[in-house]
Amino acid sequence: MQALELKLPPLLLMLLFALAMWLLAPLTAPLSAQLALYTTVLALCLTITGIAVALAGVLAFSRANTTVDPRLPQQSASLVIVGIYRYSRNPMYLGFFLILTGYACYLQSLLALALLPLFVLYITRFQIKPEEHHLLQKFGYSVSGEATSLTSMV
Repeated sequence: MQALELKLPPLLLMLLFALAMWLLAPLTAPLSAQLALYTTVLALCLTITGIAVALAGVLAFSRANTTVDPRLPQQSASLVIVGIYRYSRNPMYLGFFLILTGYACYLQSLLALALLPLFVLYITRFQIKPEEHHLLQKFGYSVSGEATSLTSMV
């Protein structure tokens, strides 16, 4: 399974999951028309929040002059712990998750929603954990002196 670690760009992975959601959506009946407005508003709110969270992560990396390409954690110039990273260890992935959640709401599909845990499992196993391994090797400890743990999506 190590062959999949750090191979797919997370943005591409998010787009592949969105495509799978779109393909699965017609297999389930949409919610009632009365709920459509609410799910559309919820979808818009989640998507906008997801974009903002992901972009805040990119901006923090840019300000720290470190790579935003998560497939190359060994090229990280610094361990970013400011900005959005004070609240989330993985804001870009959290943003992608929120975007996908918004898309599933827009599609009004329970099958699309069912793909969300698979996205989290994949991104955790094949992206976050390998990144954490490289970052712990390179930076070792957080500024508080305790071993850094980056495994949670939030």
